[in-house]
Amino acid sequence: MSSVQDEAEFGLDEDANDADSEYGSQSLEKDLENGDNARSPVPKDVESLGKVAHDNNLADSVVNGMSLNSHLEYKQDEEDAVDQGSRLALRAAYEKPSSADGSLSTPDDTPSVQDSLASSPQKRPRQARPGLSPTPSLRPFDRRFQARISASPSNSPRALSPAFLNTHSRQSSVASQIFHDAGDSDTPQAPWEVVRWTKLRKITGQAFSEIGKRNFGRPTCITVSACIALGTSKGIILIFDYHQSLKSIIGPGTKAIESGPVTSIALSADHSTIAGGHASGNIFTWELARPAKPFLYVPPTDRSRAQGSDAGGHVPGVAILHVGFLGTRHTAFVSADDRGMAFSHLAARGMGVVARAVRTTRILGRYPDNAPAITRQRKPSSILAFSPLPLGNAEHPADSMGLVAMLTPYLLVIVSTTPLAQTQHKAARPKELAAHSTMTAALAWFPAVKLRATEYNTPDVSSRVKLVYCWSNILTVLDVVEVEASDRSEKDKSPSLQFRPRSRWKSEEAIVATQWLSRSVLGVLTITQQLIILEDVSLQISDSSDLIQKQIYHADLFSEQLNQLVEQLDEEDASMHGVVADAFYMSFRAYKGRLFLLGFNDVSMGTLSNWADRLLALMEEGNFIGAIELATSYFKGEADKVTVGLPDDDGSRHAMVREKLVEMMSASLKYAFGKNQEARTPRVEQPQLEELATACVAACLCMDDLGFLFEEVYAWYEDGQAQGIFLEILEPFVTNSEIKIIPPSVLKDLIGHFTAKGLHNQLEEMLCHLEPQTMDIDQITTLCKQNRLYDALIYVWNQALGDYTTLVVYFLDMLELRGGSNAHEDATATTAENIGASKIFPYLSYVLTSRIYPTGSNMASGQAVIAKAEIYHFLFSGNGGGGAKGDLSAREPVSSHDASYSILRRILDFDAPSFLSVLNEAFEDRFLNGSSDRLPEEEARKLTESQRFGMSVNRQYIVSILLEVMTAPRYDIEDTVYLDMFIARTLPKFPQFILLSGSVLHRVLLGLCNYPTPDVADDCQLSVEYLLSIYHPPDIASLMPSFQKARFYRVLKGVYKAEKQYAQLLETCFKDYDNPDAVFDCIGDCLRPKAGLNGKQLKDIRAVVVDHAAELVEADVTKAASILDSYAPDLHGLLLETLNENDPAKFQYLQTILEPERRVLDSQPRQRTPDRGFVEQYVRLMCDYDPHHVSEYVEKLKVGDLRLEEVLSTLESSGVVDAAVVLMARDGKVREAVDRLTHHLRTLEAALVGLLDGAVDSPDAANTEEAAEDLANSIQKYARVGVWLCQGHTKTAPRTQSLVKQSRQSKSIDTELSIDEEFWLDLIDTIVGVTKNVSGVLGSSPSEARNDNPSPMIDIRQLITSLRTTVQETFTALLATTSAARPDRAHRTDLSFLRILRAFLSRAAMTSPSLSDLRAVLSAIFSAYSYEESLLALANHLLDKDLFVHVAEAATLRQRGWRPLGQVCEGCGRRVWGPGAGGGIWEAWEHKNEIDAQQQQRSPKSALSGAMHDTAGRGKGKAVSGGSDDKSSLSQGTVRASQAGDDGGRPERADNTRQTGREALSPLVIFSCRHICHRSCLDEMQTTKEEEEEQGGHSSRVSARPELTCPLCT
Repeated sequence: MSSVQDEAEFGLDEDANDADSEYGSQSLEKDLENGDNARSPVPKDVESLGKVAHDNNLADSVVNGMSLNSHLEYKQDEEDAVDQGSRLALRAAYEKPSSADGSLSTPDDTPSVQDSLASSPQKRPRQARPGLSPTPSLRPFDRRFQARISASPSNSPRALSPAFLNTHSRQSSVASQIFHDAGDSDTPQAPWEVVRWTKLRKITGQAFSEIGKRNFGRPTCITVSACIALGTSKGIILIFDYHQSLKSIIGPGTKAIESGPVTSIALSADHSTIAGGHASGNIFTWELARPAKPFLYVPPTDRSRAQGSDAGGHVPGVAILHVGFLGTRHTAFVSADDRGMAFSHLAARGMGVVARAVRTTRILGRYPDNAPAITRQRKPSSILAFSPLPLGNAEHPADSMGLVAMLTPYLLVIVSTTPLAQTQHKAARPKELAAHSTMTAALAWFPAVKLRATEYNTPDVSSRVKLVYCWSNILTVLDVVEVEASDRSEKDKSPSLQFRPRSRWKSEEAIVATQWLSRSVLGVLTITQQLIILEDVSLQISDSSDLIQKQIYHADLFSEQLNQLVEQLDEEDASMHGVVADAFYMSFRAYKGRLFLLGFNDVSMGTLSNWADRLLALMEEGNFIGAIELATSYFKGEADKVTVGLPDDDGSRHAMVREKLVEMMSASLKYAFGKNQEARTPRVEQPQLEELATACVAACLCMDDLGFLFEEVYAWYEDGQAQGIFLEILEPFVTNSEIKIIPPSVLKDLIGHFTAKGLHNQLEEMLCHLEPQTMDIDQITTLCKQNRLYDALIYVWNQALGDYTTLVVYFLDMLELRGGSNAHEDATATTAENIGASKIFPYLSYVLTSRIYPTGSNMASGQAVIAKAEIYHFLFSGNGGGGAKGDLSAREPVSSHDASYSILRRILDFDAPSFLSVLNEAFEDRFLNGSSDRLPEEEARKLTESQRFGMSVNRQYIVSILLEVMTAPRYDIEDTVYLDMFIARTLPKFPQFILLSGSVLHRVLLGLCNYPTPDVADDCQLSVEYLLSIYHPPDIASLMPSFQKARFYRVLKGVYKAEKQYAQLLETCFKDYDNPDAVFDCIGDCLRPKAGLNGKQLKDIRAVVVDHAAELVEADVTKAASILDSYAPDLHGLLLETLNENDPAKFQYLQTILEPERRVLDSQPRQRTPDRGFVEQYVRLMCDYDPHHVSEYVEKLKVGDLRLEEVLSTLESSGVVDAAVVLMARDGKVREAVDRLTHHLRTLEAALVGLLDGAVDSPDAANTEEAAEDLANSIQKYARVGVWLCQGHTKTAPRTQSLVKQSRQSKSIDTELSIDEEFWLDLIDTIVGVTKNVSGVLGSSPSEARNDNPSPMIDIRQLITSLRTTVQETFTALLATTSAARPDRAHRTDLSFLRILRAFLSRAAMTSPSLSDLRAVLSAIFSAYSYEESLLALANHLLDKDLFVHVAEAATLRQRGWRPLGQVCEGCGRRVWGPGAGGGIWEAWEHKNEIDAQQQQRSPKSALSGAMHDTAGRGKGKAVSGGSDDKSSLSQGTVRASQAGDDGGRPERADNTRQTGREALSPLVIFSCRHICHRSCLDEMQTTKEEEEEQGGHSSRVSARPELTCPLCT
C-alpha cells in the first residue's frame, strides 16, 4: 500500500461499515451541550477527513468513477506494456483425482452384487446364455441388488477452500493460505496488509527531529481523541490536529516542566481538557482552549498529614503511571502510581479569583508504613493496567457510577467512584496462568453503544458494557450486567451491577496491551510486538501482523517496584513471576477503529483492511481465482466477516458482496479469454481455466444464480472454445446434487462432450442426478440409446414419463434380436445388449422395494404403489406384454410363442436365478400383504383396471404362477432348483400368507436333493433346513436316502437327533469331513451321564466309536483322548492300538489322559488312579520326547503306580539317571541308587576330562565350550540329586538306642559308620574325586589354569569355580543335616560329620599317595567357610546395633506411661488428681519423701533391698506400694500417686481408713485403656465380682496374687 505524502492528510472515515459498533463515531457526531457536563461538538477537521486519493481501494475506485472492468483493463494494458510474455497468476486451488480417461471423477465399471453391470462397454463382461445366470448364484437369496450409482452421493473431489485455515505466522491472516509464497518465505503471505499503516510524517518531523527533541524532549506517551496528544520527557504536552499541525504546546513557563517527564496523559470526553501525570507525582489538567496555565493542579501529598485518612494524594517522587477522566466531566478524574496507589480527584467550582478546590479520595492501595516494627512483610505491588469506563453513544447505568478497572500483580479490582468510592468486583489471577511466567497486564473497556436495527433486535437496543483484561498470556472478557431492583426503595439507590466472565483465550506469548477496534474486534499486542486480531464472541484469531519493525516505544516502569518478586523468586510459589516485562500501554492506542502507535522514532496510524481492500489486493496481484473464492466465503459468512467490516445478518451481507462478486467474475472471464483472443499464443492454460470455472460455479451456487452461470460464464468458455473444461468441472457439482437443472442446450453439449471423450460412466451418473422434467425427453432417450447409457435411460424414462414396464420389453427384445442375429455380429454390440438386459433385475428390485433406480432414493408413497401395481400386472396378469405403455424398441418387436405369461417366461428364460432373487427382495415388502388402505380414497378411484389387478397380487398368487410356469421340459433342473430354494426359504418367513400342499413340498425337497452342480449344494441344504423348520413330512424315512445321497449331513443330524437315533447320528458325524469337531461334541452329548440313553443305545454308540477308532484319533488325538477319558476310559487300550506305529501321537494321547493339567483343553487334575501299563508306556515314551520332565513326573507317582524293572533299562539308556535314582530310592534300593548315581558322576567326569584333553585339537571351539559347560552343569545337577537322596535317607534311617545314649567321648569318633553315613561318604568321595581329577587336567589353581589352558575358548576359572562350589554345597548339606536336632534325640550331636570327614580323609590317604591335590580343593572350601563366617559376624553386629536402637525407642515409649481419661476414680467417683483434688496429695508426697530419706540411712543391705524394691515398683513409668501386691500392681500398670500408712504395708480397705475426719489416700492404678482407680476401690470391686461368680455356680480362681484387670473393660 502506498503511504501518505508529507503534505497529504490522513483520514478517519466517519462512515465505516460497522459504524454503529464503534462507540466513538456516533458519540462524536452528535451535537453536545456546552458546560462541565456537556459534550462539545465534533471538530470540523474530523468531518473533512478521508479525502486522500487511495488508488488501491476497491471502494474508492468505484466511487471515483472507475468501474472494476475499467480497472482491470487498465491493469491488463499495463501488464502488456511491461511484460508481453507474462502469464496470469492463477492459483491451483483444487486437487483433482487422476482418471484413466482424463475425467474429473473416478470411473466405476465394477458390476454390482447382482449383475448391475456397467452401462458403458469399457469392460467386456461375461457372456450370458439363456437359462443360466450370468454369474454364479451362490447364496442368491442372501444378497441384495445394488446399482452402480450410489444412493448417497460421494464426496466431491473438489477440496474445500483453504482460505479459512487458522494457522498464523507472525505476519498472516486467515486468507493468507490461498496465495502464492512470496519469495523464499516459509509461510505464504496475503497480498494485503492486515493493518494498513500510515506514518504521520509531519508529527514525526516536529516531535522526533533533533530540534523537537531539544525543545520539547523525547515523546513518552500518546493519547488520541479529537486530537493527537504527545507527552514528552521534559514535562511538555504537544497537541496536534488531524492535519498533523501542531496546535498547542502545553507546559512551558509553568510548574509542569519542573515536575519531570510526562508519564501519562488523558483527554476528557468533551475533548476540551487534557490531563497529564508526571514522574514527580504532580498532576495537571489543561483546557485546550486556554493552555497558558493549568486548569487544575493536584500536587503530591505529604505523608505526615495524610496518614490515617482516606483523603490525601500520591506520595512525592512517585511517578503517575495512569490518569483518566470520569464520565463527561472534565473536573473529575482518577490517577494511579507505580507504588500501587490509586486516587479519584473531584474539583469544586471556583468563585472568581478563588481557585478550584480538589478533593482527593484513595480508592486503592496503602501508604508506605514507616514504623520501625513491621509484624508482617507486605508484598510489593503496583498498578500494571488502569482505565476508567469511557462513554458510549447509549446510556448505561454504569456511566453514572464512575467505574475504574485496575490490574495489580495479584487482583483485578473494579471500583465505583460516584457517589462514594466502593469496590464493585474483585477477581484473582486465573489458575491457568503458568507458574513463573512473564508478568504483564492489560485491560480495555468497551462502553454501551446503540445497535443497528435488524430482524433480531429493535432500534433502541444497546450493547452491554464489557471489559477485556489480560494477565500474562490469559485474556478474559467480562460482561457488565445491570441487576434490576425488586422494589422502589432499591430503585432509588445506586444501580446494582454483576460482572460475568464470558470467555477466555490463551495466547502463545505474554500480552502487553489490548484495545477494542470495534464492538466485536480486539487488537492484542504481545511481548514480541506481534499484533493479533481477535473476534470477540468466538475469540478466534482472524489476522496477525508483525510490528517489530515499528519499534514501538516501551519503558521499564515496574521492575524497580516489583524486583522482590523476581529477586526473591520462590520456586514452590506458583504466584510469583519469572520476569517483569516493560510497559507498552502508553504507546498503543485505538480510536474509531484506528490504531495509533508511538514508536521510538515516529508515530504511525493503522487501519484494519476491510473486505473490499482485500479483494482488490488479490485482483491487483492477478489472483482472480483467489479473489472470487474469498468473496464467496464472505458471501457465505464463513470468513471473519466482523473483522473485515461485513455485517452479521445474511441479507445485508449478501447485498454488499453479491454485486462485487458478479463483477469480479465478469472481469476475470473477460481478462482471461480476452488475452486468449488477443494473443496468438494462449496465456491462460487449461489448469488455470479449470480453476476459474470451479470458482465461478461455486460462487454462482452460493448466490443461487444458475442463470449467470450458464448464460454468462458458459458463454465465455463456449466462445473461447473451452466449453469442455467447463462441462467437466460441472461433474462433481452435479453428482453431489448441488446442480440439478441444466439448460437443454448446455445438456446437449454435455452429452456430446462426454460421449466424444468416452466418459460414459461419468455422463450416466450425472444424468441420474439431474431433474428430468427440464430435459428434452426425445433428445435424451435417443442419446442414451445411441451411447448405451441404460441406467440414465431408465432413470429419465421412469421419472419423466412414469412408465415402469416399457423398458423391460425393450431390454428383452434386445436379447431376442441378439439371439437371431448372424454369427458375425459385432462382439461389442453383443456385450452391450447383454449388459442392458441384465439391468432388468436391479431395476425390478429397486422398483418393487420403493426405490428410484439407480440412485436408490425412496419413492413417494403414491408413486411407489402405482409402480409396483403396474409391474406385478405386467408380469403376472397372463395377457402377455399388453401392459407396456410405450415402445422404445429400435427394431420390430419379437413375437412370443407363449401366449400366457410371455414376459415372465422370457425373463425366466434369460436368468431365472436372478429373477427369483428379485422376488425374494420383493416378498419382504408389505405391499404384498394385501392391505386395502395403501392409497387415499380419491387416488384409488383413479386407478386403471390393470393397476387394480396389480394391487391384488399377493405372495400366494406369485408362487402359484411360478409353480405353473416353471415346469419341464422347458425348464431343466438347473433353473427349477432355484425355484425350489425360493419356496423353501420363503415359506418359513411368511407362513400366514403362503399355503402349499404336502405333495408340492415333498417335490420341493426331492428337487433340492437333486441339485445340478456342487456349487449350489450348500444353498440347497440350507433351503432344506429352512423348509423342515416349518414342514414335518409324515414319511421322513423315505427322504433319508435322498438326504444321504445329497450329502446333506446337517439335515441328517437334525433328523437323527429328533428321532433319537444316536448311533446313526454319530455315524453321520464321522462322514461329515467338513465339520470334524462335531464328532467329539456328539460323543460327549451321548455318553454324558445325564444324556438319558438306555443300555442298547450306549452299546451302539460304543460300537460306532470302536469301528471308527482310527478316524477318531486321526481327527484330533488330544480331543479323542480327553473325551474318552471322561466318558469311556475303558476304550483307551483300543485307541492306543490304532496308534501302534505312531509314537508321537501315542505320547500325546497318554499325556492327555495322564497329565491333563499340562493340556490347554483340560486344566482339571486327574482324580482316577492311572493304569500301570499306561504309566510305564508313558514314561518310556517320555524318555524320547520329553526327557527333562521324567524326573518331575515320577516324583508325583505313588508307590505301586510304576514298576521299576519295566522302565529302568529305558531310563538308563536315555540318560535319565535322576528319575532312575528317584524310583530306586522309592523302592528302598538306596544302596543301588547311590551306586548308580556315583557311577554316573564318574561317567560325566570321564567325558569332561576327555573333552578337555581334546579341546586343543577340536575344530569347533564354540561347541566345545558349550559342551564343557553342559557337563559341568550335569555334574552339579546330579550332585544335588545325591544330596537329596542322602538327606532323605538320613531323616528316615532308624537309630539304635545305644547310639542315642552314647556320650560325647573320643571313642565315638572311632565307631563304624552307619548306613546313611556311608552314603554321605560315597557321595563326597565321588564329588571331590571328580573335582580333583578335572582340576588336575586344568591346573591346580585358577592362576595356573590361565597359563596352561588347553583351550583358549573355555573359561577355566568358571569351570573350576563351578566344581568347587558343588563340593562346598555338598559339605554344607552334610553339616546341616548331621548338626540338626532329631526328633528321637534329646540333644543334637555333631559326631556324624566328624566321623564322615575322618573316613573321607582316611580313604583319600589310602587311594592317593599325595594329598596335595586334595589339599587345594579342601583349602578353597574351608576358605569359603571362613569368608561366610565373617559375613555372618558382620551381619549379626549390624543386626544387634539396629535391634538396640529399636529396643531403646520402645523403652522410651513405655516410660511415657498413659494419660488417664478423666480426673476421678472409676470406683468411688472422687477426684484423684488435677485442680480440686485437695491438699492431701501434697502431704502424702511429702510423707513418701520422708520414708525414702529414712531408707537411705539404713544399712547397706537394707538400703540395697530398698533400692531393689523401689526399682521394681517403677516399671513402665509407674510406682506401687511394697509387698507381694506391688508385683501384681506392677504387672497391671499401677501408678503410686500417694501413700498413707506404713512404707511396706498393703493399703487398707476404704471403710477402715478414716483418720481424724478424713479418708487416708490410697495408691492409684491406671490401665492401658486409660481408666484410673484407687487401689482400695479396685480390690473392693474385684472381691464383689468374685463373690457374685461363686454364687452363680462359677468356679473362682484362687490366687495369692490376684491379677488386676480394669473392671469397666472386662
